[in-house]
This record gives sequence, C-alpha cells and structure tokens, in this order.
Amino acid sequence: MIIKILLTIIFLAVTVYVGIFSRKQAKNVDGFVLGGRSVGPWLSAFAFGTSYFSAVVFVGYAGQFGWKYGLASSWIGIGNAIIGSLLAWLVLGRRTKLMTQHINSRTMPDFFGTRFANQGLRIAASIIAFVFLIPYTAGVYSGISKLFDMGFGIPYEYCIIFMACLTAVYVILGGYRATAINDFIQGIVMLGGIIAVIAVVLNSQGGLVEAVNKMKEAVPTAHDLENPLYKDFQPGDFASWFGPNAASLLGVVVLTSLGTWGLPQMVGKFYSITDESAIKRGTIISTIFAFIVAGGCYFLGGFGRLFGEPMWNEARNNYKFDDIIPTMLDTAVNSDLLIGLVMVLVLSASMSTLASLVLTSSSTMTLDLIYRDKRADADEVKEGEIDDEVAEKKERRKVVIMRVLIVFFIVISVLIALNPPTFIAQLMGISWGALAGAFLAPFLLGLYWRGMTTASVWACFVWGVGFTVVNMLLGKDAPFNPIDCGAIAMVGGFPVVFLVSLFTKKLPQAKLDSIWKCYKSN
Repeated sequence: MIIKILLTIIFLAVTVYVGIFSRKQAKNVDGFVLGGRSVGPWLSAFAFGTSYFSAVVFVGYAGQFGWKYGLASSWIGIGNAIIGSLLAWLVLGRRTKLMTQHINSRTMPDFFGTRFANQGLRIAASIIAFVFLIPYTAGVYSGISKLFDMGFGIPYEYCIIFMACLTAVYVILGGYRATAINDFIQGIVMLGGIIAVIAVVLNSQGGLVEAVNKMKEAVPTAHDLENPLYKDFQPGDFASWFGPNAASLLGVVVLTSLGTWGLPQMVGKFYSITDESAIKRGTIISTIFAFIVAGGCYFLGGFGRLFGEPMWNEARNNYKFDDIIPTMLDTAVNSDLLIGLVMVLVLSASMSTLASLVLTSSSTMTLDLIYRDKRADADEVKEGEIDDEVAEKKERRKVVIMRVLIVFFIVISVLIALNPPTFIAQLMGISWGALAGAFLAPFLLGLYWRGMTTASVWACFVWGVGFTVVNMLLGKDAPFNPIDCGAIAMVGGFPVVFLVSLFTKKLPQAKLDSIWKCYKSN
C-alpha cells in the first residue's frame, strides 16, 4: 500500500506543479484555450492520444468488447490507430489548422457559426457540445473509480470527488498548456503501463500461446446465449480473426474510430498546433501511440473470459462489464509496484481526457454563448474605441468565466457519475453518437466542399441529436443499442448533408472565396 500511495502522490504532485508552472500562459483566451496556437508535435500528438483513450476504454470498452468478441476485439484498437488517429491527422490536421486560424475560430461551434455565416449554428452547436460531453465525462469518472476501489479499497464516491477536484485544480490554473504538458507525461506512463500489464496478464496464463489456446476453448455462457450476438457461434470463435459476430464488431470500430473526427475536444488539438511540419510529425507520433495504447487495451480485454464470469446485473439484464478488467488485474497482478503503476496508468488516461472535456465545454459555453460577438470586440479595437488595457481586461474576464464554468461542468458530471444511468460503454455511446452524429459530416465536408449549405448543417444537427435521443428514450424497445445507434448517426450524417445541400441556398461566392484563401496561400 505504501508503494501504491507513494507512486500516486508523486504523480499528483507533478500534475499540480505543471498547472502552477503553466498559469502565466493562461492569462488570455488564446493562451487558456489554445496554448497560444504554439503547441509542438509531441505535445499535440500525446494530447490527442491521451484525450482519446481514458478509463472508458481501459475499463469499460476493453472489458465489455473483449468479453463479447474475444481476441477479435483487437481490431477495435487497430481501427482506432488507423482511422481514429492516422487518417484523422491526414484528413483533418492541415485543413483544420489553416481554416480555423484564417477565420479566427477558437472552438468547433465557432467554426460552424463563422464558416457558414450563421450565429444560430454557433449557439446550437455549443449547447449540443455542453449537454453531450457530460455523460462522457461521467463515464470517465466511473471507470477510474472502479480501479481505485480495487487498488486502494477507497469507496467509489470518494474516488470520483477526489478526481474531480484534482482535475479542476490543474486545468483552472494552467488551461490548455498545462493540459498538453500533463498529457505528454501521462502518455509516457500509459505506454509503459499497458506493455507491463499485458506481459503480466499473459504470464499468469502460461504465456501468449497458452492463453490463445485457452481462448479457443471458451464458449458463451448461459446469459450470453440469450443475446442474438451469439446465434451463429462456432467453437473457437473467441480466438478467431473476426470473432462471433463480425458485423457487430464493425459497428464498434466505426463508433470508436470515426467518432473522433467529430468530437470538439479531439478536433481542437489541430487548432493549437504550431505549423504544417509539426502536423506531419504529430501524425506519426499519434498513430504509434494509438497502436500501442488502444491496441494493447483491447488485446488485453480479449482475454477477459479466462478470469471468470462477471456478476450479472438483474435490474439491467446485463453483465457488470466494468468489473472485468479490475477482476483480471486483481487476479493476475501480485506486485504492489505494478498495481501502483496500473493506478497511475488509469489516472493518467482519465485525467487527460477529463481535462480536455472540461476545458472544451467551458470554453464553448463562454466563447459561443456568453461572449459570442467576437467581431464587435475586434471592431472596437480596430476603430480605437477601446484601448489595449480595456481589451486585456475583457480577455481576463472571459478566462475567469471559463474557470467558473469548469467547476460547474465538473459538478454536474460528478452528480451523474455518482448514480450512473447505465454502464460505461453505453454512456460513451450516447455521447459520441450525438456529438459525432451532429458534427462529423458538416465539419469534415465544411473543410473540403464549397457547395455545403447552412441548411444542411442544421439538418445534420437535428439528425445526429434526434436519432440518438429518440433511440435512447425508447429504452428496451429501442431498435438499436447505443453503440450501433452512434455508428449509424455518424455515417448517416453524410447523406443528410449532401442531399440537403443539393436543394438549399448556397453561400455567396465572395464569402467562399474569402474563406478558401487560406488554402491557396499555403
């Protein structure tokens, strides 16, 4: 216990110190939200990766999908690396950096409002982002608390409150710069931790070959057989290339990989990177990071059936999937030092994601709802109506409001996490489905296609949020589970935007020419 506590204290002390160290760069809006748009490739790549993978993945997704698909769940991690990281950087990185800097956009809602000349879009997008980032944040709190309960015997509720307070401290102090530096440190811990954990877990089963052979003998449980997922199950499916149900597995890959393209806290990493050369290096770093961390998490989860059947939740008619990974670690890991490393690993993964979520939410509410008329401020400065000192005071006031909203956002998320409506993976499915269903298609196409219309963006907002919410409200009668619903919402946004754009009014050519200048000059 002393080793575990000591490692955790050292980690927390470093985290808080980084927040204090970075506070000087967080005095104005650009510094607090974007790190002054001068964050290098290593920090940006690790910020992207650590915001991507949290306790939701390590505890919730790895456990649930490892149980459902066996070793084939590793494809989810591979998809996260190729689609969610490599292609995201290649397709979005450069164009996002250039266009958002050209139109002076600081958030994703701001991008919609300025790119499509409609401030209503900006307001609607900010509300969607704020509302649906909350369940995702609650899922992260829930995931890390499961492991802290296992490692330290600390009650779930205390873990959540402690994590919330710690995250608030360093984000409020240092803003995005503190988040990016901590993400880098936390990313190093995640890389070393996941490799060590996999080695120990496999060793407990007699090595890789023996563990795979045991998985070949694994069969669905009595509760599993009630799920149509296993209706065509064949012996050895849990150790096969594509598992017991390839179509269902594909839906998970789409949700967890393509979803990052439309999440405000992920896309925001491209806003702040220094230049195009940094984007190229960041692409490579981020992809390697994702292969190791995401691939490792899902590969580890694929062996979950070797560590016993999880408890059945009668009230919700499903397994307690969130207990699978903690049980696996509790059984396989006998070293206090390694358990301490696991605690720091999950702390690292979760705090980086939490920091990104609360910073995104607070900046969106401040800049896109409370202070949404950025042109008025710019015009006042240009025309000499206010001096630099007054402008600086306005910037500081915005930063103060963002800090207050960080606290507000964290409190709401904690209240949900203390009484979560469903298990972790479903919380994330609802959040990602609504956000990426609403934002992915209009954001991506807005960077590349001049023919997009304002009406098509509205239509996609209605589609993504409406489809996800209706499916959620139907409860047990819903035609899709939250995971498949999220995947459909994302992919379905593209035909919605395309079809509506064909029949609605286009933006003025002069407006488009002005926006597209950013690409011609580069």
